[in-house]
Amino acid sequence: MARANLAAAALTVAAAEKPNVVILATGGTIAGAGATTANSASYQAAKVPVDKLIMSVPELANVANVRGEQVFQIASESFTNERLLELGKRVSALSKQTDVDGIVITHGTDTLEETAYFLNLTVHTNKPIVVVGSMRPGTAMSADGMLNLYDAVVVAGSPDARAKGVLVTMNDQIDSGRDITKAINIKTNAFSSQWGSLGMIVEGKNYWFRAPVKRHTIQSEFDIDKIDQLAPVEIVYAYGNVPASLYEGAAANGAKAIIHAGTGNGSVADRVVPTLQKLRAKGVQIIRSARVPAGFVLRNAEQPDDKYDWVVAHDLNPQKARILAAVALSQITSSTEIQRVFWEY
Repeated sequence: MARANLAAAALTVAAAEKPNVVILATGGTIAGAGATTANSASYQAAKVPVDKLIMSVPELANVANVRGEQVFQIASESFTNERLLELGKRVSALSKQTDVDGIVITHGTDTLEETAYFLNLTVHTNKPIVVVGSMRPGTAMSADGMLNLYDAVVVAGSPDARAKGVLVTMNDQIDSGRDITKAINIKTNAFSSQWGSLGMIVEGKNYWFRAPVKRHTIQSEFDIDKIDQLAPVEIVYAYGNVPASLYEGAAANGAKAIIHAGTGNGSVADRVVPTLQKLRAKGVQIIRSARVPAGFVLRNAEQPDDKYDWVVAHDLNPQKARILAAVALSQITSSTEIQRVFWEY
């Protein structure tokens, strides 16, 4: 009996020394299943519940006290503004608990970068928040989800990951949720940042090389606990023959801002300029972004943004520019202030 009590006490002490990490599951490929082990690109997403996901990586128990919650069970292309808000409020609530040291969100890769950036903008905490997915379902040969999830829990439970904003762990890398983007839809090295990774994880140890400088989380003026609705923002993808009617349709559908996913430096076709001027005069924010993979839109280059009262998206791609605009417009209406936000975040 004495030995049993000592053993139980030792286990209690060991558990107390480990960080407490909550895994919020939302579905995606990391919770997917294919018909055979050869199916790495064709499968059904959002099939495996969070408890089985955790059980599939028994090594998690060596690095943290882990518990899971099933928030959604969807493929990430089905995320909506309402689901972003619901997830963000749950992350915020957990971050305030003294028995939670870090949070992991398992997520489909299609819109993972959008969710990561949204949380980076709105959740006020210094505790590590890590978004993670996989490019292959757990049933596939060389599935990447197990290691990605293990790495995510390692980072979420690490004191050295605090105050670095929302992070993404994929393919051994640690990236900023602001900068990361999905660049390919087949390979396991699908995610990258034009500014480089913040660090990497090797056999359960973090190695850091950079830190984010843009405003995020605890430094943000936006607070998920005070946001109940996101402004409607639409993206119009530019191309050689793009008609002005697409922008008019977005405005007619209620868009408070239109992200122009322009060619090159966010260029705007001459035939489209008058339409965007008219829409701006009606109160619609016009935000020039770039459709190129590593776009960097310069203000008053290609178009006289000051004259037209337009905003430029800086280095944010169109989908992330939509997230920032939707958040900013929940409390800001001035184009000057919106431009400030795009410089700072």
